[in-house]
Amino acid sequence: MLFGVAMTRTLNVEARAGLGAAFVLLSLIATIEVADGPVANYVGLAAAAPFLAAAFSSWREVVAIGVAALTFGVLFGAVDLSRANVEDGRLLAVGLNLGGIMISTGIAAVVGVIRQRQTVRFAELSRLASVAQGAVLRPIGPQLGQLAIAGRYISATAAADIGGDLYEALDTPYGVRMIVGDVRGKGLDAVRLASIVLGSYRHVVYERADLRAVVADLDRAVARSVGDEDFVTAVLVEERGGTLTIVNCGHPPPLLLRRGTVIPLDPPSNAPPLGFRPVVLPRVERLEPGDRLLFYTDGLAEARRDGQFFPTAERAWRLLGHGTVADGLASLESALVEWVFGQLDDDIALVLMEYTGTSPEATVPSWEIGGANATVS
Repeated sequence: MLFGVAMTRTLNVEARAGLGAAFVLLSLIATIEVADGPVANYVGLAAAAPFLAAAFSSWREVVAIGVAALTFGVLFGAVDLSRANVEDGRLLAVGLNLGGIMISTGIAAVVGVIRQRQTVRFAELSRLASVAQGAVLRPIGPQLGQLAIAGRYISATAAADIGGDLYEALDTPYGVRMIVGDVRGKGLDAVRLASIVLGSYRHVVYERADLRAVVADLDRAVARSVGDEDFVTAVLVEERGGTLTIVNCGHPPPLLLRRGTVIPLDPPSNAPPLGFRPVVLPRVERLEPGDRLLFYTDGLAEARRDGQFFPTAERAWRLLGHGTVADGLASLESALVEWVFGQLDDDIALVLMEYTGTSPEATVPSWEIGGANATVS
C-alpha cells in the first residue's frame, strides 16, 4: 500500500514536471517570436513541446500539450498571414508548421503510451521485488527476551530493495538466536539462496541445542543449492541469561559497544563460509546492561570514498550509542550515505542490539564452559 502511494506520487511529480517544461518551452518560443517581429519564423519549434512532455507525462498530457502548441501555431500563423501576401509562400510555411506540430503530437502520444506502459511495468516489478524482499527479510524486534533489537537493510540499487544480505532474530527454547549473513553475488539468484538459508535457519534454530549443529545444517543446505564457487558468509549469535555465544563463518566480526569503547569480537579461529564445510569455534562473552552489539555485512566494511573506507569503529560509539537501537541505526545510515555521497557499491544489512537485562549469571551451556573464548573439540 505504501509502495503504491509513493509510486503514484512520483509519477504525478514527473507528469507535472513534463507539463511545466513543455509550457516553458512554448513560452520561450512565444517570447522570441514577439521580439523577432510579425513573421512567424520559429513557430515550427513548438513541435518539440509534445516530445518534451512525452518524456515524463502520459499520452493524455502529451495530447493536451499538442493542442496548446497547435493553438500557439495558429495564432502566430494568423498574425503572420495578416501582414504578408499569400503569394510570397507564407501560407505554405504556416501550413507546414501546423502540420509538423500535429504529426509530432501524434508521434509523441504514441511514445507516451509506450513509456507509460513501461513505467507501470517497472512499478509492478519494483513492487514485487519489495514484496519478495519483505518475505525474505521479515521485520525483527523491537524486543526479544532481554534484547532490544533493530534491523536495517540499505540497498545499493535504487530500483529495488533486493539483494543477498540477510538477517533474522528469533526467541527459541535455547535463548534469543540471530543470524546475519551475506550471499556471494547479487540479484535474484542471491535472493533465492538467501531465502534458502533463512528457511533452513528458521527451522533448525528451534531444533538444535548447539550452534555448531545449526551451522552444519545450514552448510548442507547451502551446499545442496549452489555451485562450487558460491557461498554464504554468516555470523550466528545466541543470548541466554546474559551470556552471548557467537560463531563466525567467514563474516565480518560484530562490534561490542561498552562504556564508550568499541571492541571487535573476532572469532577464536577463522572458519570458511557456509558451503565450504566450516568448523567453527564459539566465542562467549558475558554481557553487561547497556551493552550494544553491531552486526553488519561487508557492504559497510567496504564502503569508501576517494579510497578511504568508512571509519566504522571510530564512529560507532558516537553514532550508535544514543537513543534507541533504531535511532542508532538511522544515524549510522545517514553518516554512511553522506560519506559515500549516496553511491554505495554493495547492499548492507545492519542489526543493532542492546542487552537490557540484569548482570548475567554464570549459567552457560555445558559445552561452552571453559572461558570467555571457549574452544571445543
